[in-house]
Amino acid sequence: MTNVQVNQARTGLNGSIQIPGDKSISHRAVMFGAIANGTTTVEGFLPGDDCLSTISCFRKLGVKIEQENERVTIEGKGWTGLEEPSEILDVGNSGTTTRLMLGILATRPFHSVVIGDDSIAKRPMARVTKPLREMGSIIDGRDNGNFTPLAIRGGATKAIQFESKVASAQVKSAILLSGLQSEGTTSVTEPALSRDHTERMLEAFGVLVKRDGLTVSVEGGQSLQAQHIVVPGDISSAAFFLVAGAIVPQSKITLRGVGMNPTRSGIIDVLQQMGAELLIENEKMAGGEPIADLTITTSNLKGIEISGDLIPRLIDEIPVIAVLATQAEGTTVIKDAEELKVKETNRIDTVVSELTKAGAQIKATDDGMIIEGKSPLKGAKVSSYGDHRIGMAMAIAALIAQEPMTIERSEAIAVSYTSFFEHINALQNK
Repeated sequence: MTNVQVNQARTGLNGSIQIPGDKSISHRAVMFGAIANGTTTVEGFLPGDDCLSTISCFRKLGVKIEQENERVTIEGKGWTGLEEPSEILDVGNSGTTTRLMLGILATRPFHSVVIGDDSIAKRPMARVTKPLREMGSIIDGRDNGNFTPLAIRGGATKAIQFESKVASAQVKSAILLSGLQSEGTTSVTEPALSRDHTERMLEAFGVLVKRDGLTVSVEGGQSLQAQHIVVPGDISSAAFFLVAGAIVPQSKITLRGVGMNPTRSGIIDVLQQMGAELLIENEKMAGGEPIADLTITTSNLKGIEISGDLIPRLIDEIPVIAVLATQAEGTTVIKDAEELKVKETNRIDTVVSELTKAGAQIKATDDGMIIEGKSPLKGAKVSSYGDHRIGMAMAIAALIAQEPMTIERSEAIAVSYTSFFEHINALQNK
């Protein structure tokens, strides 16, 4: 367990940084390359712990994958080339690896076992295993397949028309991936639009994907063809420095090549609604995904309500949005965010607990939190609880705290952002 002390950024944060590759897209590039025909190359891959877990699992499924820093080469084996693993598939801390890989394994005619760390063991999987069972896959595990370890025996599956109770890209992706090798047309209808990286990348790999409002569908029997994928910067990682630039006095930060997928860009809407000085430049497309450079300047902010359809577009950013709200004039209300309870931690409880230690005026609700600003923050000993986004959110809070803040279990940050503290130091030394 590693502790790190973060001090106030007394002279502001200034300069330009390249945000690491998008975690969601990096996962998918490896998985889709593995089941594609031919050799897929990936640039801008995020070599964080979660994405490395995906590489490890697919190597155990017989796929040759070479990875050197941010470049990955995958010798695709097609659907039928995946092999029964002789070892347990360990996903580490990665919920994306777990749920999307289940969709692939559900159609493969062999046995496999999926396990993860203590955090994964607490995360609900029935939202994926239940529909995959309805399609014909045999899946068992703790609490009737709701928790890892999970044992999967795939095989002949049939299409399903699934109405999801939650807007979840992981649920949608797992069902669509199974549907690609199932008889008939598989569709998923959501209550709100979740991130669409799977649909975009499947199309890049040559799959016909149909969209109709909140419903997406694929026809069974389709194969994927190898591609060259350029991964944009992860907007979820950029969010921490967007917040830092807005709340740390005397700051001006430019983030280059950030993914601006409209199903992920809720943090941009929040910053603009709060009155942040945010400049969006050099907008273009890369690998089917929109990207841009973002410049954020220290801003006068006001509290807002964050709810409804906006929540799925920023669910991973809510911990650092709570930090942002502590420095906004007035009250910020976050609601309709029950999904926070089943992330790496119960992020409602952990955010409220740790920010309260730092002097924030914040309280939990059943589906979110209420934050009163503008609150001076103080030094404290806080914990990431093994959750990378909690750890980074508290590090950003420390940059405006009146005394140093110690973050326990800071090693969790490497899950998605290995250069996080290097970037903080670089921006302070400009």
